[in-house]
Amino acid sequence: MTKRLLSVENLQVSFATRDGENQAVRGVSFHIDAGETVGIVGESGSGKSVTAKAVMSLITPPGRITAGNIRFRGGSLTGLSEKEWRSLRGNRIAMVFQDPMTSLNPVKKIGQQLTEVIRRHRGLNKEAAFAEAAKLLRQVGIQQPEQRLKQYPHEFSGGMRQRVMIAMALSCQPELLIADEPTTALDATIQAQILDLFKELKENSETAIALITHDLGVVAQVCTRVIVMYGGLIMEEGTVEDIFYRPQHPYTQGLLRSIPKRGGGSRERLIPIEGTPPDLLDPPPGCPFMERCPHAFGRCSERPPVVEHAAGHRSMCWLAEGTQNQAAAYAEGRTSGE
Repeated sequence: MTKRLLSVENLQVSFATRDGENQAVRGVSFHIDAGETVGIVGESGSGKSVTAKAVMSLITPPGRITAGNIRFRGGSLTGLSEKEWRSLRGNRIAMVFQDPMTSLNPVKKIGQQLTEVIRRHRGLNKEAAFAEAAKLLRQVGIQQPEQRLKQYPHEFSGGMRQRVMIAMALSCQPELLIADEPTTALDATIQAQILDLFKELKENSETAIALITHDLGVVAQVCTRVIVMYGGLIMEEGTVEDIFYRPQHPYTQGLLRSIPKRGGGSRERLIPIEGTPPDLLDPPPGCPFMERCPHAFGRCSERPPVVEHAAGHRSMCWLAEGTQNQAAAYAEGRTSGE
């Protein structure tokens, strides 16, 4: 029986600015089950990282969660004290942050930072924690880990610091690992090692992974489900096969058209998504993708419904509300809408 690990219900997050309230996340609902890897994709500013930080209770002023509920293993995370979060964060729920340099303490050696987490949550003595830390560094592709543990963060490259953060996140064998762009600073070889590590986690444990990335190739390799975000909302959600082979939302289709394809021998021009993302200080009342969508019509100025195409495959689009033939016609540009 599948275990529901995380449930996010109608999450809304805003940031107060001099120009007004930036509505970064505007009503996001999704779930993650034990042992699955869920990719969260979308352009910068779509709300991916803010959603992840909200799950970790890391939204600080001027940001605030204005609505919604987050549940872990059936219990609500909303309203937990900081003491309760200290026993949960880094232990049962861990996160790999996008910028490793700001996440590591520059005046503490790598070994001190890694073993501190291991000793606090796993109760190991100093020697056992050091051995475990060396094992973790070796696992994420860092050579001579015993010597590396005695060095400071500034002695590591950006990619190596990222691998240290991944090792730290994995050190307590969390039930949920949130990885925010974990392979961005890594070369292709190390990226492959990290992706293999994520696959191994998925196969050999019940650790669930929420993988936030711009790289649809990474998603295709390691994820089981995909959540596509835009303008602080979820545009589409489904299995990897649904998203890559049966995309329903025009934004998802645009993302897929804008990435290079392997093989085939033919040269194919990439099709960019024209325009810019919406201003979330004054978000549109309807579909946030309307101004950039080649199939937009009058009704798109109203918030679209969430339509289920098949079990677990949903999209938020007016095209999906009508018959399949009508939706296909709009998607192919054969009709002009209203």
